[in-house]
Amino acid sequence: IVGMWTGLMAVVMSTIIRIELSHPGNLMLDNMMYNTLVTAHGLLMLFFVVMPILLGGFGNWLIPMMLGSPDMAFPRTNNLSFWMFIGGVLLLSVTLFIESGVGTGWTIYPPLSGSISQSSPAMDFAIFSIHVGGSSSIMASINFMSTAMNTSKTIYYSWTLYIWSVFITSMLLVLAIPVLAGGITM
Repeated sequence: IVGMWTGLMAVVMSTIIRIELSHPGNLMLDNMMYNTLVTAHGLLMLFFVVMPILLGGFGNWLIPMMLGSPDMAFPRTNNLSFWMFIGGVLLLSVTLFIESGVGTGWTIYPPLSGSISQSSPAMDFAIFSIHVGGSSSIMASINFMSTAMNTSKTIYYSWTLYIWSVFITSMLLVLAIPVLAGGITM
């Protein structure tokens, strides 16, 4: 349900962005609100739609079934990952309503400590929501890799393309998320 709600939010944001790009200034007169919308849309799609829904929601029952495993390697990690996902989405949603919003995409990334960065509670909420979403994705990824590698009947050459894509995506995610988190908070 939360994944569907997040997906619908992302579709609405994408539609508003496309309308604004086709006729600049007609729908949104405030550039700061537009920049906030673009930033929130990017973060929502990356951390809260693609990874948790593709891997966390759809993959939770499909991957064990395709591997012949009774369940994921760490079932309680799925629950924790899911609840962190909800908290991260709520924090990201709150950033629209605090002061002047999150701002443009470049204000989220380094240099946050520089004079051109935006220091507001909205930025703190956005950064924390990114960390919560990243932690949720890392836990889900480790769970998927553990499930795939520990299944007793695992024969790597017989994996389907979906299993390989999830496995490789999970490996890349575990390597990339800490680098992103470090870059964001430098």
